[in-house]
Amino acid sequence: MKFFILIFLLTIPFWVLGAMSGIQLLSGVPIAALAFVCPAIAATILECRENGTAGMRALLERSFDFDRIRVKAWYLPALLLYPSVVALSFFILRLTGSNIPDPQFSLSFTVYICCGFFISALGEEIGWSGYAIGPLEDHWGALKASLILGAVWAVWHWGALVQAHRSVSWIAWWSLYTVAARVIMVWLFNNTGRSVFAVTLFHMTLNVAWQLFPVNGSYFNFPVVTAILAIVVIIIVAVWEPRTLATYRYAQGNTCGRLPGR
Repeated sequence: MKFFILIFLLTIPFWVLGAMSGIQLLSGVPIAALAFVCPAIAATILECRENGTAGMRALLERSFDFDRIRVKAWYLPALLLYPSVVALSFFILRLTGSNIPDPQFSLSFTVYICCGFFISALGEEIGWSGYAIGPLEDHWGALKASLILGAVWAVWHWGALVQAHRSVSWIAWWSLYTVAARVIMVWLFNNTGRSVFAVTLFHMTLNVAWQLFPVNGSYFNFPVVTAILAIVVIIIVAVWEPRTLATYRYAQGNTCGRLPGR
């Protein structure tokens, strides 16, 4: 709980800055989105208090813990699952008669936003995945923990979404979508040796696919995308044990499917 409280306190200056300036970093991305640093800052502060500088260094080293991803096939869902969901939503909208234009983006812009959104995703996932999800899973199990974390994650974004002039219905659908996405992220986390790097890649694709759909995020349909994500979550919960959301080799010997290390 103190982690969540600290994140919201650290975010207040960014909300104030966004309210005062009205600057947008990208289409639909207000300057308050720079609060992506807050989960990492909160996690490092608390980790340092709890385990000293060694614990803080260990947490930050999780940023590129790709050595934990022993089964490299997990890179496929980390990088391609969400873009596939968005591509499917595009075709559904076309088939249902939506006047949606063809995608229009350049390779240079794609590389640029991939780099930017990887950095912002990492700033969040050091906190959400590297610090927060483990204790939540210990207490609630993987599925319930992901729902709790997803809800907090969604609410934390509301200030920036209001400053981006999103409607109440838009924010409501986005919040449901965000909770579903977090379930998938915890599933990835628990099946990649609890790799922050793997979850960061998936988090990056959330923002990249949105910005490229099909022109700077225009025509993005959250109800359709959320429905598809919900189906993915149902499949995951049906195939993997809800308590662990992990394959047997990660779950055996540990009720929450956690591997050694935080």
